[in-house]
Amino acid sequence: MSTFTEKKSYPWVVVGILWFVALLNYLDRQMLATMKPFMEVDIAELVTATNFGRLMAIFLWIYAFMSPLSGMIADRLNRKWLIVISLFVWSAVTLTMGYARNIDQLYILRAAMGISEAFYVPAALSLIADYHQGKTRSLAIGFHTSGIYLGQALGGFGATLAAGTSWQFTFHSFGLIGMAYSLILIAFLREKKTYHVTTNQKRSFAQELTTMGKGLSLLFSNIAFWVILFYFSAPSLPGWATKNWLPTLFSESLNMGMEKAGPLSTMTLAMASLFGVIAGGYLSDRWVTKHLKGRIYTGVIGLGLTIPALVLIGYGSGLPTVITGALLFGLGFGVFDVNNMPILCQFVPSRYRATGYGFMNLAGISAGAIITNELGKALDAGYMTSVFIVMMGAVLLAIVLQLVVLRPKTVDMTDALFIKRQDPVR
Repeated sequence: MSTFTEKKSYPWVVVGILWFVALLNYLDRQMLATMKPFMEVDIAELVTATNFGRLMAIFLWIYAFMSPLSGMIADRLNRKWLIVISLFVWSAVTLTMGYARNIDQLYILRAAMGISEAFYVPAALSLIADYHQGKTRSLAIGFHTSGIYLGQALGGFGATLAAGTSWQFTFHSFGLIGMAYSLILIAFLREKKTYHVTTNQKRSFAQELTTMGKGLSLLFSNIAFWVILFYFSAPSLPGWATKNWLPTLFSESLNMGMEKAGPLSTMTLAMASLFGVIAGGYLSDRWVTKHLKGRIYTGVIGLGLTIPALVLIGYGSGLPTVITGALLFGLGFGVFDVNNMPILCQFVPSRYRATGYGFMNLAGISAGAIITNELGKALDAGYMTSVFIVMMGAVLLAIVLQLVVLRPKTVDMTDALFIKRQDPVR
């Protein structure tokens, strides 16, 4: 196995192995968004949009607050095993959801899924960033992220599969697939730390907390990191709104059954995003070789596309208009999304990247949880226009801050440069 992992192609093998995990990560969480009409036959509490919004939001809140902890753990421990355990546990939770009989059980299971899934993304992205340190970083993360968007797209077919079989069978099937795939990870995935973590001496819990606290102090004294947090969280408002509510919006605005609206909405959004992450990764890797702000400019282009897209989705009517809005949003969000970790790498060294991305998840997904819950209320009460205006304003502010404040000095931040720089944006 050592010979296999030493091959020049192995960094891309890692991307390929984790691609399918990323697909399952989003597929398993996204299925619930499209299976509401089938589940509410057996679980009556799901009939109201407010209750469904709470159910979707509980996953996001748990996932958000677990992300910083999972990031800190990933920076200290073996990321391979964190990924393996995360996949196995969330897949077991997916299987168990097929046995749920009331909304309280669904709340517990969605919370458990939030905990287990939170350990995956910070560990996986920091591992890929360590394997791809040169000019392939954005493209590698782009290929991995394409798995996320394909999983989101296939999640829409949860409604189709549930219509042909049952919602219980759908959860059982995908849960078993994920549990089996964790064995593939055990056999073929390998860790690669680009820095040394001392583990040969016993350290007290207080010493570990002190070490973690020092890392957090370095992160949060970095002005650029605060800007990245906002830049990541502001687009999460429309990002999570479309992921969790687009099937419902398609169904209601187009008078279409969920078994058709679910796949149409998720496939439209995800396929455009899939193209966006590949195109955005390729453009970013080329642009950063000519200009250190190339990754930032690429991300801003992506965000700029989401603003007219929100106008079309929120205020348009008719199939062509709504589809165009979904395609434009997916493309723009994909271009933005693929550059988040590469931009972080320009301001934060390897040993703190999983932690940094964990806090980015906390900020971004907290915003997503708020908007998911708020959209449920807005659909019931009829103030959708105000929600869309707030989302567009947040995205515009993120673009301005990104362009004005972030001034990278390197493509790949090192420990020495990170500690030396007192004012990281000067």
